[in-house]
Amino acid sequence: MPKVSVISADWTLRVTVRAELLHEGFEALGMDSVADLAQAVTQGAIPSAIVLDAALVTPETAGLLSGLARRAPTVVVASRPEVAGEPGAHLEGAAAVLYRPVRVGEIVSRVKQLLAGHVA
Repeated sequence: MPKVSVISADWTLRVTVRAELLHEGFEALGMDSVADLAQAVTQGAIPSAIVLDAALVTPETAGLLSGLARRAPTVVVASRPEVAGEPGAHLEGAAAVLYRPVRVGEIVSRVKQLLAGHVA
């Protein structure tokens, strides 16, 4: 069963995406920070895919996230202002970028598409 990590400080995004993924038959873990993801990875919990709130990407976390994006398809949920200053700079390696407003169903659909085409 594919494992999807949903990382967002916004609990509504994290909980709703996780609930929909669980409903679709995925194992989904909700995390409120990149540090939580890093800890899970060091304990051997490598996700099959990642859903990431772009607001959590900082210069300090960008390297870790870029490395993980090479191993697991990453769907980034971003607001246009978050990417206006440096287009694409902190989204490097993302398999998909969805801009707010975005429906939960769109996020889950993109994860499903990426996992269907991803060879682990």
